[in-house]
Amino acid sequence: MASPLDLQQQEQLDALKSFWTRFGTLITWVLIAVLGGLAAWSALDWYKRSQAVEAAAMFDALERAAVTGDTARVAQVFADLRAQYPRTAYAAKGGLVAARVQLEPQREAARAALQWVADEGRIAELREVARLRLAGVLLDDGRAEDALRVLDAVALPAFAALVADRRGDALLALGRRDEARAAYQAALAAMSPELDYRQLVEAKLVALGGAPAPAAAAAPAGAAR
Repeated sequence: MASPLDLQQQEQLDALKSFWTRFGTLITWVLIAVLGGLAAWSALDWYKRSQAVEAAAMFDALERAAVTGDTARVAQVFADLRAQYPRTAYAAKGGLVAARVQLEPQREAARAALQWVADEGRIAELREVARLRLAGVLLDDGRAEDALRVLDAVALPAFAALVADRRGDALLALGRRDEARAAYQAALAAMSPELDYRQLVEAKLVALGGAPAPAAAAAPAGAAR
């Protein structure tokens, strides 16, 4: 004859079987989803690290080619970097390096590299640097209107002074002297008093008959070139 303890254990076992019959499939799928998500997260983390390491190695190769002035190699490595690792910061930095090396011998390629970084770069600051450099190239090519359109896309406040200065250059190239003067004044107002670049902007402003604006306490802006 079964003891009360045996009967109690049997009841618990029957209840567990009934519960598993009703909910076992759901629990199994939940566990699969959770474990699958953890595995996917680990795989994604490994993939990102792997991508960064490979992109870094390719960027290093691009920099070495840039130092030797091998424009063909620079163009090839940047094309591979852009195609294989477009979402990494190394692709955007590679575009800036490629544009610098290609600017004189392959000006169109340099513009294309800067345009790609401006449009596709994953780091906001690098996109803005690319736009400022692209605007400068367009100005040198006599395309002041295009330069203004590029400058309109620069949004980060840290670049406000450089954008205003370059906008002044573009407006002056278009013969819009009053607007150029106002742009230079805005550039000076946004620049740190300690920044040596102020002297160049002040010279441009004085050449247009304007007086330098009082220096504001602003954070130094990085050079774009």
